[in-house]
Amino acid sequence: MITLCGIPLSNYYNKVKLALLEKGIPFTEDYVKTHSDDEAVLACTPLGKVPFIKTAQGALCESQVIMDFLEAAYPDTPRLVPADPYAAAKVRELITYVELHLELVARELYAEAFFGGKVSDGTKQRVARVLPANIAAFKRLAKFGPYVAGDQFTMADCAAWVSLPLVAQATKIVLGEDLLAAGGVDWKSYAKMIGERPHAQKVAADRKADQERVFGRS
Repeated sequence: MITLCGIPLSNYYNKVKLALLEKGIPFTEDYVKTHSDDEAVLACTPLGKVPFIKTAQGALCESQVIMDFLEAAYPDTPRLVPADPYAAAKVRELITYVELHLELVARELYAEAFFGGKVSDGTKQRVARVLPANIAAFKRLAKFGPYVAGDQFTMADCAAWVSLPLVAQATKIVLGEDLLAAGGVDWKSYAKMIGERPHAQKVAADRKADQERVFGRS
């Protein structure tokens, strides 16, 4: 059986968790904090990043590597990428845009947005300059028809549902404007739709419980 290791506060952990649930793959969870210096953890994920998984064959780290492994190793479960190679590549293209060009840029604001820290004015200016162009580019690719890649739920939705709200919230809190909404991305309606899926509700409930455990009830 697969063991999913990491923390329910992590959007990348929840990306993999949602995929496991949607595909109906049995798994257990092991709470492992990010950037651990434990040798047993580093043997599985050399940078100490989460999530990672343990399988009968060994460990795998990096969320998209894990997603692609699940799709290949469990072909008889519901598919999260189309069978057509081009359509499958378009799904992975969207994931790259969500994670590399949106979430990774907005992540520079997270210390101030979510963890009580501060980021420099230079960082804020850079994010405010780069992110709108990246959002416009993402909008050219995203279908929202109603799912981000079209009319089927895919692994692109596992990525988008956990990351788009963070991009919007971080920019709203730190920059004073939800840059996703300002760029014409109706992420709230999309997030609500995905959030009505039973497996998404499970992920959200577990994340909320962990947030309350770590930060206390608001």
